[in-house]
Amino acid sequence: MTESEFLNLTDAVFDRIESALDDSGLDAEPMRMGNVLEIELADGSQIIVNRHAFNQELWIAAKSGGFHYRLMDGAWRDTRGTGEFFADLAAAISAQAGEAFRF
Repeated sequence: MTESEFLNLTDAVFDRIESALDDSGLDAEPMRMGNVLEIELADGSQIIVNRHAFNQELWIAAKSGGFHYRLMDGAWRDTRGTGEFFADLAAAISAQAGEAFRF
């Protein structure tokens, strides 16, 4: 995949995250700055989603740890485990927000 294709795909991922947070009613503020999407929660904690174009990966940094995902067979899969990006991000948001969240 070209860098341009990767950026377009991950723009869509960022859009999906922002839309889901807006629709959820959670007290969470997404802020996109270039390759980074910061999600600030009501308690002041943050979850950072970063796209790393060189490796063509999405990264999540949350209280639960740091995770890397690569597009495999149409899904963003954890490069070190069996997790899926949206499921893992929803779990991190739920844990830090203290409320259920899902995509």
